[in-house]
Amino acid sequence: MKYPIFFSALFALLMILVPEAKSQVKVDVKDKVNREADHRANRATDRVVDAGFDKLEEGIKGVFKKKDKKTKDAADDEVADSENQVKPSETETDEPGKTTDNKSTQKSSSSLSWSRYDFLPGDQVIFEDNLEKEENGEFPSRWDLKRGNAETAELDGSKVIMLRDGSPQIVPYFKDPGEDHLPDVFTIELDLLYKGEYPFEIYLYDMKNQESTSPSGYTHITVSGNGMSLGTASSEYPDKAKDPDIWRHISIAYTDGKLKAYLDDTRLVNIPRLDFNPSGLTLHAYHASDENHCYVKNVRIAKGGVKYYDRVMQDGKIIVNGIRFDVNKSTLKPESMGAINEIYTLMKDNPDLKFSVEGHTDSQGDDAFNQKLSEDRAKTVLNTLIKMGISADRLTSKGWGESKPISNNASPEDMANNRRVEFVKI
Repeated sequence: MKYPIFFSALFALLMILVPEAKSQVKVDVKDKVNREADHRANRATDRVVDAGFDKLEEGIKGVFKKKDKKTKDAADDEVADSENQVKPSETETDEPGKTTDNKSTQKSSSSLSWSRYDFLPGDQVIFEDNLEKEENGEFPSRWDLKRGNAETAELDGSKVIMLRDGSPQIVPYFKDPGEDHLPDVFTIELDLLYKGEYPFEIYLYDMKNQESTSPSGYTHITVSGNGMSLGTASSEYPDKAKDPDIWRHISIAYTDGKLKAYLDDTRLVNIPRLDFNPSGLTLHAYHASDENHCYVKNVRIAKGGVKYYDRVMQDGKIIVNGIRFDVNKSTLKPESMGAINEIYTLMKDNPDLKFSVEGHTDSQGDDAFNQKLSEDRAKTVLNTLIKMGISADRLTSKGWGESKPISNNASPEDMANNRRVEFVKI
């Protein structure tokens, strides 16, 4: 690619130098002298051409040497610049979107921190129905009927309340049903299986025995498909592809006017000030029919309590009945993670805090089986916290079986309170 430049330069040089050589030839001598002159002129020309080539080659070499030097200098400058530059990770500050300035400003990417599941069940169970002693085909004994049809049934090996038809509405049975039986701080939980295209309603008052006190008329949480709503407050479950025709866990937390509602592991309703006082519970399956049954199980109402940090400082331990397991197993249920996440945060924020994780059962079943079950469940919780990042030397575990009840096991609520995990400060 460089030859055209070379020959152009050579031709120009020869045009200057050759006439100079020809001027040395004497045109007025004899032929011999002329031949000798031509011979010498040719030799002179050769010398001039050789000299021209030498100069041209030196010139070309000089050009490339200058080019190489410029390239090297540029490369050296580039290396020097790269050595002085700061990587993006080194310029980022702790504040999202802000950076420190060096030779150039680096833009850091924003990060989102969102606690989508912060549900903590209440401390003291005031209503519990796991349908354990119910007979198939009978109306569930711990409930009352407002309208429609509802019966105890068995679905895939589990006892359930089947809401059949007649737009059924059922309410928990209390001794004084007209009274306000929901405290200022409470939680409600239940498992629901219902066709996704039909809404299921959870009224926060007893529609059979109480009057609504809401000026807006919005007194119920609606569950429909992958969404939940209360009045104009509504949201969809983040994973919209999730099959709605499966068991879903519903959780509701009320604290002195503030209400949160959760579908499985995600908070979908968050109301800072409710415009009425919740006083009871009604479950309503408006579209239930013989072709479209609605199923409910594991209904629990609990009274709320003190924050975990205050409990451990005051009592030296935290009693948690919101850590749930499969029946007669040590497998954690997903809804347990709200309480476990809270314990994890407490330990992370207080690095000197150490716990003995202790499992307890109710009095049903064999003593030896309950003892082993309580040990396995405590170990499961310990291992879960370690996997989350808590150091193993801050945790121990043990099981007490049914040997340390906090209630007398005389009612479903008593037994629910006895099935618990305690975190004892060590």
